[in-house]
Amino acid sequence: MKTRNRGNNRFNGWLVAGALILIALLLIWLTWADLLGDTDVAAMINPISLLTL
Repeated sequence: MKTRNRGNNRFNGWLVAGALILIALLLIWLTWADLLGDTDVAAMINPISLLTL
C-alpha cells in the first residue's frame, strides 16, 4: 500500500515545481514589461470613460 503513495508524492512534487516555475516566469515577464513601459493596464481602465456612461 505504501508503494502507491510514493508515486503520488512524486507527481505532486513535479506539479509544485512546475507551478513555481510558471509563477517565476510570470513575475519576470511582468517586471520586464513594466521596465519597458509596455503595460496596457491603464488603457483598459479609463476613469473618464466610466463617467461618460
